[in-house]
Amino acid sequence: MVSGALSDAQSDCEVNVRLSFALLMASVVAHAASMTASASRAFDSYVATVEAHLGKPGARPGIEPVNGGSWKVGGGMLHHWRASALVPGARAEDLLKLLRDRDHLARYYSPEVVSSRALGEDGVAMRFRKHQVVTVVLDAEFETKSGLSAPGRGFSNSRSTHIWQIDNAGSPRERRLPEGNDDGYLWRLNSYWSFEETPEGLLMECEAVSLTRDVPTGLGWLVMPVIRTLPRTSLQFTMTATQQALRRKDDARAN
Repeated sequence: MVSGALSDAQSDCEVNVRLSFALLMASVVAHAASMTASASRAFDSYVATVEAHLGKPGARPGIEPVNGGSWKVGGGMLHHWRASALVPGARAEDLLKLLRDRDHLARYYSPEVVSSRALGEDGVAMRFRKHQVVTVVLDAEFETKSGLSAPGRGFSNSRSTHIWQIDNAGSPRERRLPEGNDDGYLWRLNSYWSFEETPEGLLMECEAVSLTRDVPTGLGWLVMPVIRTLPRTSLQFTMTATQQALRRKDDARAN
């Protein structure tokens, strides 16, 4: 009986600690952050250097930080991660078709991608739902460019043009917060795919560069793990979901 009571007390304590942590996190991120001009310029300058060196995939399968993964810029934080994977049986045309299916991306990337629709010939609008301690919903628009650069080799690049955090998502009071004046989870996001057929299968690589808020003074121990981890976990999810979608296509072709 004593052991059971202690176990119940420990469980209640753990629940209370987790709840207190979640509430504290919610109160921290609820303080709006504003994207500074210097942070925006730093992002633009950095992606220019990234885009100048894009090429065919060359990293080993896995996920890795680039330049440390995350670092501070004036009033914000830049994040750069790279993920690579090999998918036996997949073809370059398969991945290109998947990434160009702009009206149906939620088929492949749910639950992070809630919905998507094409914007003209080279754009896409997407709604994201990301959860890590707290849940954040974002509407984003991207300019996209993709194609085959050679037989069996291709690319797909997307650059964010607008990102809005959604307040009270899914309720009658739903509204978009002003761009760059929100909780600061995601202000910019560019992704760069490169892929090539090899004798072992399709080697694909995705680099994601994003801009978020900086860490509030004195709260780095609390907020930093979330801000640093979210870009990595999002890219890992994207790569895993893409592998699964390509395997389904290959299975369907085999049958």
